[in-house]
Amino acid sequence: MLIADRYEVDELPLGRGGMGAVHRGHDRRLGRRVAIKLLRLPGRDEELEERFAREARILATLDHAGVPALYDFGTHDDRLFQVMQFVEGVTVADLLAEHGPLPVPWAAAIAAQATAVLSAAHARSVCHRDLKPANLMLCPDGSVKVMDFGLAVLREADVARFTRAGQLLGTPSYMAPEQIQRGLAEPRSDLYALGCVLHEMLTGKQLFTGPTAYAVFDKQVKDAPPAVLGVPPALNAVLASTLAKDPEERPAGADVLYARLTPFVRDLPPLPGFLHPASVPSPARMYARMVGRMPS
Repeated sequence: MLIADRYEVDELPLGRGGMGAVHRGHDRRLGRRVAIKLLRLPGRDEELEERFAREARILATLDHAGVPALYDFGTHDDRLFQVMQFVEGVTVADLLAEHGPLPVPWAAAIAAQATAVLSAAHARSVCHRDLKPANLMLCPDGSVKVMDFGLAVLREADVARFTRAGQLLGTPSYMAPEQIQRGLAEPRSDLYALGCVLHEMLTGKQLFTGPTAYAVFDKQVKDAPPAVLGVPPALNAVLASTLAKDPEERPAGADVLYARLTPFVRDLPPLPGFLHPASVPSPARMYARMVGRMPS
């Protein structure tokens, strides 16, 4: 399939989500590989169309190394499309399925990189609202990309406009209590979701599960998260505060959580099969090391 007389689209999708399917593609004009998200519109769904367009606008404003770059956006026949940077790597969901629980340094490193992206998003009044292992991509150089801003909101006023009547948008196992009880998403709601992801990376299992979404909602609102065995007490303290039911008891912001995670990111062990060996040069890490030496 050819879109906009420019983009060749592979028929088999790389993955599917609530906002359409993502395909591998090729930009004929610039001669580069791209990822193309397609949203088929068999009927008129103005809310879904507007949400898809809003995701494109959000991606266009988030100029951050931890977010895939948006190259193009438009309509082709009965489909909306987004053309994005193609990201090599493995989702944290697939990483956990194959590897099992992650070593503390890697779990903290992945979560800390996600907080850096959240810090940039929250500074622009953007809440992700659907942070989960399937939306975090670990690249071969060890960097992390936060994917799928399809449920993101630009401000609290967006929540009412982009929540269907009687339907909570998000993934139950990673939704903060205030999202479930009041339908409100704020920056600390994203931190709660990241706390669920961090707990899962350390244990290899979802924090709260149940036979129905409502059973999971009940646990998210009422059940205290169990401590993780075998990890430093200080990291369990970070988890407990991040997973507090009251948003006011969570870290004050993504930058605060980043600072609390940083001490656990040291002596990262290899992850064979998922990362390039240390002998493979990484221009991104070279650049980041120098930036990290700049005065605070």
